[in-house]
Amino acid sequence: MNENIFLDESLEKVYNPSDFREIGHQLVDMLADHLGQVQSNREQSVIKFEDPEKELSYWKEDISSDTGIMDFYQKILDRSIHVHHPRYMGHQVAVPSVISSLSGLMVDVLSNGTGVYEMGMASNALEKIVTDFVADKIGYGANSSGFLTSGGTLANLTALLAARKAKAPGSVWEDGHNQKLAVLVSEEAHYCIDRAARILGFGSEGIVKVPADENFKINTSLLEEYLKKAKNKGLTVIALVGCASSTSTGSYDDLNELASFASEHNLWFHIDGAHGGGVVFSKKYRHLAKGIEKADSVVIDFHKMLLTPSLNTALIFKDSQDSYRTFEQKAQYLWDSQQSREWYNSGKRTFECTKLMMSLKVYSNIRMYGNDIFEKNIDRLYDLGKAFSRIIENREGFELLIYPEANIVNFRYTNISENDLNSFNSKIREELILSGKFYIVQTMIGEDRYLRTSIMNPLTTEVDFNALLDEIEKIANPILG
Repeated sequence: MNENIFLDESLEKVYNPSDFREIGHQLVDMLADHLGQVQSNREQSVIKFEDPEKELSYWKEDISSDTGIMDFYQKILDRSIHVHHPRYMGHQVAVPSVISSLSGLMVDVLSNGTGVYEMGMASNALEKIVTDFVADKIGYGANSSGFLTSGGTLANLTALLAARKAKAPGSVWEDGHNQKLAVLVSEEAHYCIDRAARILGFGSEGIVKVPADENFKINTSLLEEYLKKAKNKGLTVIALVGCASSTSTGSYDDLNELASFASEHNLWFHIDGAHGGGVVFSKKYRHLAKGIEKADSVVIDFHKMLLTPSLNTALIFKDSQDSYRTFEQKAQYLWDSQQSREWYNSGKRTFECTKLMMSLKVYSNIRMYGNDIFEKNIDRLYDLGKAFSRIIENREGFELLIYPEANIVNFRYTNISENDLNSFNSKIREELILSGKFYIVQTMIGEDRYLRTSIMNPLTTEVDFNALLDEIEKIANPILG
């Protein structure tokens, strides 16, 4: 019996090119106006903070609204944080370039999953160009290789999987764990390293945290002691992780010293350069990551200081074979042989199979602005970090934690007679966020709470730094009574 299958008009409208053109023009105009406003008008709010439950209620009501889609987009703009505002100094999120954002539109329209070559021919080729470019900047040789993946957390997990494959006795992939494995990390390492080790089944004992020194770098003089302690507990340490840089303070570990220790003890040497690894693009600041070329694997986020929207992370291996050995399961419907080494089938090396066309966003930055655009941005942001630190040092009533190596600056307001500086500075940040005039975060350094800024916007100036300190003093006075 034959039945006619009709296309519902609503589904046909979903793909209407005329709607795409009309709404697209309006949306681009709206976003362009937004960029112009937040970049030129310092008085516009960086954030309009709302209580979480009230925010949820707001959107529950919106879903049944009969207003148009442009009204919805305007609401999103109004109720989101504005990273393009020069007074955004909060989390380590890139201020995306115009061209990388527009490339994101093409990525979403094409929706090509790049784990298999046929589904992402152009993007796979661009990804090889981008990752080879990064490998060359790291200082790796022709035998290196890498890929892009969805964020530093996933990249670090993948690197530790490779470390387990290379250094753990037997085949964990096939036979499971038959002994207790561990990694050596700084106590200042990002929490995703701890999380990755636990996901890998190492347990809490398997994350061997080495104390940091007074500059928040891993104390290399303690490495031997902590390795011996781990062995005495029956742990097999397979990897050593270096920070370039740490998340809280932006401090760079002594990578040369770590490389020597890892080589001496036959450990996989991995560098979490998610935030600060981008200095490999900078002649001025590359010295901070001296020794990075000795690592077995390196992670660098393009969505931190390299002008690219989230998430977009490079994981580069010194020996390309290590990247292919990590995952070994068969998938006959995707490729004929798991054992063959093809750069263009990235699904053999990453968690993602339907992976976004990340390379378009990075490549477009290079294509549009030149090979040195990342260097210019790194230099600007790190220079601003130093400038802000000098302003704090010369401002009465403020205390700088350390003179920073990167663009992460920690400080606190101390011009009070009370002993509870922690709660006082927390209150200052709360009032600052509620005002909407600036966006900064906070962190605990030992038992002390500090206001923490990450200078991510190259349009930020010293005028903004002085205005931030002025606003903090203005907030502090009524609290002090």
